[in-house]
Amino acid sequence: MKFNFLSLNRQSPVAKTKNLVTPNWHLAWGKIDQIKVDISWSDRHFLIHQAQPTFSSNERFVVVGDIFLTNLSQLQKLLDISTSLTDTQIVAELWQSYGVKTFLLLEGIFALAIWDTEEKELWIGRDRVGGRTLYYTATDSTIWISPRLKILSPYHSNDLDLIALRDYLCCAFVPGERTLWQEVKELRPGSFIRFTNDLKISSPMSYWQPQAQVKNADRPLEYHSKNLRSLLDKIIPEYLPNNQPVGAYLSGGLDSSCIVALAAKNHDYPVHTYSIHFGAELPNELEFSSLVAEHCKTQHHILEITPDDMWNKLPITMANLDDPIGDPLTVPNYLLGNLAAENVGVILNGEGGDPCFGGPKNKPMLLNNIYGGLQSGNPDIVSSYLSSFHKCFADLSKLLKPEIWEAVKTEPYIFESDLNSDADYLNRLMLLNIKFKGADHILTKVNNMTMAASLIGLSPLFDQRIVELSLEIPSEYKLSGADEKAVLKRAVADLLPEKILTRPKSGMMVPVNFWFRQKWQRRTKNLLLSKKAAIAPYFNQDLIKDWLNYRGDTWKRYGIKLWLLVSLEIWLQVNLQELRIKN
Repeated sequence: MKFNFLSLNRQSPVAKTKNLVTPNWHLAWGKIDQIKVDISWSDRHFLIHQAQPTFSSNERFVVVGDIFLTNLSQLQKLLDISTSLTDTQIVAELWQSYGVKTFLLLEGIFALAIWDTEEKELWIGRDRVGGRTLYYTATDSTIWISPRLKILSPYHSNDLDLIALRDYLCCAFVPGERTLWQEVKELRPGSFIRFTNDLKISSPMSYWQPQAQVKNADRPLEYHSKNLRSLLDKIIPEYLPNNQPVGAYLSGGLDSSCIVALAAKNHDYPVHTYSIHFGAELPNELEFSSLVAEHCKTQHHILEITPDDMWNKLPITMANLDDPIGDPLTVPNYLLGNLAAENVGVILNGEGGDPCFGGPKNKPMLLNNIYGGLQSGNPDIVSSYLSSFHKCFADLSKLLKPEIWEAVKTEPYIFESDLNSDADYLNRLMLLNIKFKGADHILTKVNNMTMAASLIGLSPLFDQRIVELSLEIPSEYKLSGADEKAVLKRAVADLLPEKILTRPKSGMMVPVNFWFRQKWQRRTKNLLLSKKAAIAPYFNQDLIKDWLNYRGDTWKRYGIKLWLLVSLEIWLQVNLQELRIKN
């Protein structure tokens, strides 16, 4: 079933966006004879747009990509290279010596492509945790590849993937290899594809997947916390820029606070920290973030974000995302990135602490497992997991139009195999958070919003080595009863005030429920209830009207659901403009 929202012939209320991040490269492979413009380099049935390639020393291999390696010194020793090479040059030399095994040698974040000029083969690959993205699609006899979904818009249909749409409504992001566009796929983290002369898209091959392999289960918490601290002390300096200040987002929670403390401890240049609040009349965490900033002697910056900021900057935020993300923190991430760009070129964050070390978002599932009688083979575990996102899963049959619901209701969810595995229950949840929420939501959001500000955004707690170590630590040291992330707290206990270590995690709560009721109701009605709305072919607008009038949701989570839909509508309208321009 296909639904083309370009056929609606409506006037968009969203102003044209400016200052978008320009994709830094894209590739064409296959039939390229008719392509004549914007070619940076070409060879037979392969060409590169908007980037100059890097060649191996024997000139056989051509490399292009977005690459940040944390193990450069080890790789230089492996290659017996004394001179300093760029990250891309290192990859070219590694491929010349080791071929596809190069992926196993790289540590860091990357999305890259290697062209073999002799065998006329193309390889594309993505880092282990998903710090960078890579998309691909086929049109006629040509494969198009890019780290940005938007650049592929001339080469795919205008039809939405209905399963991806359903999953977005459940999670606030699109999980797995699907994108919201039919026929466009995202290469999964830790995977590569080899394109050969038969001009077909081969199935992706995995070179790494996170696995729960608990080690030293009989050792005490102190043992595991020391191992974690040792690794943190090694990794954090690798993420700090040379001879320049560094920035860090600081909420005052454990994760961001420990990154700030470790950065301040290991950096000889100024550390700038950035916090937000939503007005003096609304709850905030400035007490805690200011305490950490003072404790670590950082140069602290505080940004107030108003409801008008949130609404007016949503179009530019959605334009700088690939797939839509219905997280209210997307706009604050964009605004804070622009503020940070005034002082620094690299910004760190604490993302990864919850997925790797058992944050409170896992508690509902754990309680359901204890008191709900869930068994690993029971299909209700999938429904329970999807409900734990607190989005629109329970509303799908009413929210989606009957023909849309009929098309997707029996399609399996990508989470099923992981939820029904034999791994420890908490580790199953953590693996899901790392593989999907981490790669498809958290890292993508942070990367794109920092790129939009011309910043390099880095997430040390999502480093592959931290991920691997976290999956070796017994579950009881990550989340046990009311004790959250005990192993991380113990690892950095000497660096932070006691008040930070003992405070319960509250999370940065954007007051969207309050603002929809007090500030945005009329604008939201005009946006979502119009017959010409981009979401109109898919959704029951009567139900949305009930939500806007605060009817029909027992738990009163209207704000989160409405933000989810507003983000999707804006994303569709922004992309509609792009498609009209390019087509």
